[in-house]
Amino acid sequence: MTTKNIREWHAGDGVEDNASDRKIKELPRRALRSAIMVMLVSLVIVLWAARASGADGGDKTLSPYFSVETRDANAAAFPLRSTDVAVNISGVIADVTVRQLYANLGGGAIDAVYIFPASTRCAVHGMTMRIGGRTIEAKVMERAEARKEFEKAKSEKKSAALLVQQRPNVFQMNIGRVLPGDEIEIELHYTEHLVPEKGIYEFVYPTVVGPRYSNQRESEVAASEKWIANPFLKKGTTAPTAFHISASVHGGMPLASVACDSHPVKIAYKDETSAEVQLDESETNGSNGGNRDFILRYAIAGNEVGSGLLLHQAAEGEGENFFLLTVQPPARVEKGDVSKREYVFVVDVSGSMSGFPLNTAKALMAGLLKEMRPTDRFNVLLFAGSSKVLSERPLEATAAHLKQANTLIDRQGGGGGTELLPALSRALSLPKTDGYSRSIVIVTDGYVQVEREAFDMLRKNLGEANAFAFGIGSSVNRFLIEGIARAGGGESFVVTRPAEAASMAQKLHDYISAPVLTDIEILYDGFDAYDVEPKGYPDVMAERPLVVWGKWQGNPAGKIEITGLRGDGSRYRHVHQVGAGDDRTNSALPYLWARNRIAALSDYIGVQRDAEDIREVTNLGLSYNLLTDYTSFIAVDTEARALENSDEPTVVKQPLPLPQGVSNAAVPEPQTALLALVAMFLLLCGRSRRAQR
Repeated sequence: MTTKNIREWHAGDGVEDNASDRKIKELPRRALRSAIMVMLVSLVIVLWAARASGADGGDKTLSPYFSVETRDANAAAFPLRSTDVAVNISGVIADVTVRQLYANLGGGAIDAVYIFPASTRCAVHGMTMRIGGRTIEAKVMERAEARKEFEKAKSEKKSAALLVQQRPNVFQMNIGRVLPGDEIEIELHYTEHLVPEKGIYEFVYPTVVGPRYSNQRESEVAASEKWIANPFLKKGTTAPTAFHISASVHGGMPLASVACDSHPVKIAYKDETSAEVQLDESETNGSNGGNRDFILRYAIAGNEVGSGLLLHQAAEGEGENFFLLTVQPPARVEKGDVSKREYVFVVDVSGSMSGFPLNTAKALMAGLLKEMRPTDRFNVLLFAGSSKVLSERPLEATAAHLKQANTLIDRQGGGGGTELLPALSRALSLPKTDGYSRSIVIVTDGYVQVEREAFDMLRKNLGEANAFAFGIGSSVNRFLIEGIARAGGGESFVVTRPAEAASMAQKLHDYISAPVLTDIEILYDGFDAYDVEPKGYPDVMAERPLVVWGKWQGNPAGKIEITGLRGDGSRYRHVHQVGAGDDRTNSALPYLWARNRIAALSDYIGVQRDAEDIREVTNLGLSYNLLTDYTSFIAVDTEARALENSDEPTVVKQPLPLPQGVSNAAVPEPQTALLALVAMFLLLCGRSRRAQR
């Protein structure tokens, strides 16, 4: 970063740099060089000392790092050998089985640690471990108790597997005491509800966790946050890990289309209502297919959406009854007069956005700015380690101002940390135009660790602006992107390719300018419903169904009435008659209801971590056999096996590939900081010589 750029960033923060420039010029040349050299040498010593401390297990920065390549990379360095995913989609529910095969090809015992992603909507309700012909069903325990059980098993010379949730979309698998020659298979089972938009259903299987930015040290954070310090492979490095995924789609009605834009696949239609999808062999080896989200979309003929009621009726006296109500909202009406709009675009230009993600973000921003009306007002805030704004006050959407914004964004190259919270705080504090409805639009890959702090900040400022989030890249942090939209009363979008930017920009414009349904009310007449989620109904901005979860008791009878206002102000009414025709055999509904309730509670467990909400989430996990932030799955082998020597197992963290399109700049290296200091020294020396002439 040049001195000019540094001054521009400070100027954007309201900090004047001119006085310090004058002082530099006034220093004698020799004194200036000596001072800079002392500073440079001191910082180099600090950097190398910190690096050495980290290597020795001392106080380290809580940051991802690059894996050190070894000659025997296939031995103990990559304990995960393969991941095989089988997806069975029936109607609106996906049942997923994930098989992970771990092996120790090295000469000593290891404890394997693997960080992997999941859908934010999945309900993990089962896990088994297979070793040496033995199959062990995992059990759900409170997180701390499960960890104790895991450590106890290792001390008793037993292999064990522990699954913990670090985020709703980030899991950690711990395999204890993997002896040389061992093969251990872990099988996970989860269920997910699919919600269509404009008649298109989408199933997403995330394959890799992107590197998370953190400005904290390991000694300052809880143990549950230390997963962030995970090794990554440099861009272009191939890992000896296989990935495969297959899917069976049963629409229940004739399928109009089945497609996968994220990966090359083979699609075979079995009949008019079902299809089989297989990942192409070119993507199965060396994690080729495991470096980006697998996205499968399908549509029902005529874009019909299955509005109706799904029931789960427990055997008499053996449990609770559950329901899932899906109601297709009215079609979007033509846009009429809408309120004046003001937008604050908060754009991530950090190191992880460098290259493909930032190019995609630039294409998106060009589309968003193009969609603005002359009566709109806007501002642009760019952030990385610090932030700067296009203007201290909102600008009218004139051709000149829009050109100025595009020019500023186009100049960005990506670099530095990802300080999201200061950027959000600054965006929320910017002056607002009276009489305008403000929307904050956040454009980022989401590679940060402060998700709940961001939700908390947006909830506290919900009266100031709605928040819309665009996730940019092949493996975005969907927990952050979706949570921002929930907390900010807006919508979330994911843009995986520059070609999608224009359509996504148009979609945001349509959402904001013409809501589909407002003032929603749901009444139950003769149908005894309780524990209904969500508790309140926000405006429906998208053309996707209204989804209601709940429990019921008594007989499945009566009616459910949904009312609201259409975009043109006319009254909307939908009545569903509960009766014998409703399917009562949906065994996934208890898991999905509990997962939906957990998600609602978890978003509102802020930085203070409300004790009552934590207890409820814990009890839900234990009662419904679910993985949560506070409950874990633990499986312990039935046989104790002694090591041939007394050495303790070596902890091996499975290196992860960088998500497709993410550059090496996403992972900080000590050498990077050192080179930056050298460049600064040379630049200032040259500037000093010019000043003396």
